[in-house]
Amino acid sequence: MAILLCFLFFLLSSATACDHCVHQSKVSYFSKTSALSKGACGYGSLALGLGSGHIAAAVPSIYKNGAACGGTCFQVRCKNRALCSRKGTRVIVTDLNHNNKTDMVLSRRAFRALANKGMDNEILKQRAVDVEYIRVPCEYKHHNLAVRVEESSKNPNYLAIKVLYQGGKTEILGVVLSEYGSPVRIDMRRKFGAVWETDRAPKGPLQFGFPIVQGFDVKWIWAKNPVPADWKIGVTYDAGVQITDVDFTDGCAECGPWN
Repeated sequence: MAILLCFLFFLLSSATACDHCVHQSKVSYFSKTSALSKGACGYGSLALGLGSGHIAAAVPSIYKNGAACGGTCFQVRCKNRALCSRKGTRVIVTDLNHNNKTDMVLSRRAFRALANKGMDNEILKQRAVDVEYIRVPCEYKHHNLAVRVEESSKNPNYLAIKVLYQGGKTEILGVVLSEYGSPVRIDMRRKFGAVWETDRAPKGPLQFGFPIVQGFDVKWIWAKNPVPADWKIGVTYDAGVQITDVDFTDGCAECGPWN
């Protein structure tokens, strides 16, 4: 646990990157829906249901080795006022974008949502458009924070989980678990994206803890609902709590307005 705390404070400096600033870039879109279910976050087909399918692959500076997965949302609008609406659309980061020509690659549905009414087919002809975007809180109105037990898990010792429905505007810095009611905590390690693992899973009902960024400090979010000792592969367990925190601290000197 002490090792995790030291690591968390080390991460705080990298977790602040002008999140309240407006950024200028380009976005393109995935022409095939199948690409959306192969994202680096590891959501698989679940990604298609996040944000009504308004999802995005982001460059490494946004993806942050998976820290952005599912809990980083942006309001994106295209700058061509003849073609695009002023409101734009909100997207959730679910993948890593390896193309340095655009900051994000959007789902086809999200890209079409940038357009003015009746212009969605016209915007698809553009392939890429100039945009501005700003980070906004993620909202999962019909879901609490949850963990899904991955297929690679082997009860009782090896447990891999996927974190789902992370709200707010902050970052999960780690995942710890303990047998429900026990003071002994076990640090999980990030396997990739939104997937965390341990080969030291306790045998009783499990309680998960999630340290998140709050300014230059760490706040702990503890699941209210324990995961049963006989947890099942492929089952999603509701944590009984949601992250709503908004972290306003970052390393920006000045930011342009979002008008």
